[in-house]
Formats: sequence, C-alpha cells, structure tokens
Amino acid sequence: MELSIGEMLMIALAIVVLFGPDKLPEIARGLGEGVRKMRGAVDDIKTEIMKEADNPVSEIKKEIEKVKQSAQEFNPLAEKKNDSFLKQETPKIDLSEDDSHEGPVSR
Repeated sequence: MELSIGEMLMIALAIVVLFGPDKLPEIARGLGEGVRKMRGAVDDIKTEIMKEADNPVSEIKKEIEKVKQSAQEFNPLAEKKNDSFLKQETPKIDLSEDDSHEGPVSR
C-alpha cells in the first residue's frame, strides 16, 4: 500500500486537528513502538515457520539416507549361501525324455 505525499499530508492534518499539536509527539512514539513490535512479531513468526518447514525436510532426507544405506548393505544371497538347502543340488529332470509327464490337460 503506497501513499502519495498528498494523502500523507491529509492524514497528518487530520491527526493534528483531532488530537492537537501537543499530543502529536506522543502519538508518533506510540505508532513507532507499535510498528517495531509488529516487525519483531513478524520476524519471530517467519523464523518459526522456517524452522518447522526445514525440520521435516531434513528428517525425511535422513530417513532416505538410512534406507539407501540399508539397501546397499542388504544381500539376500549372503544368508542363503550358508543354508544347507542351497548346498544340495536337486537333479534336473528333462521333461522331453520323461514319459510320466502328461503336460497340460485341455477339456
């Protein structure tokens, strides 16, 4: 919101007429103090919003890194190598030479 010089002069004239020239410095001090408090409150809110907005992102990034690390370390074949199941070789049956195999049945 931008005020032109004419609009600011009209506001100043209205304040002088309403409150008198004696109260003008007191009103200006009060307005300045109020503006400073508002700016401080807005800065505090901005800081809190940035902390809250940044915090979940950094937590998500940490979780992603943990998952990546776990995925790199995970080797499902490492567990199976020690298993006796893999040490035993099952004989392979050639179905073309096996007469007991009937294949799919159609109706």
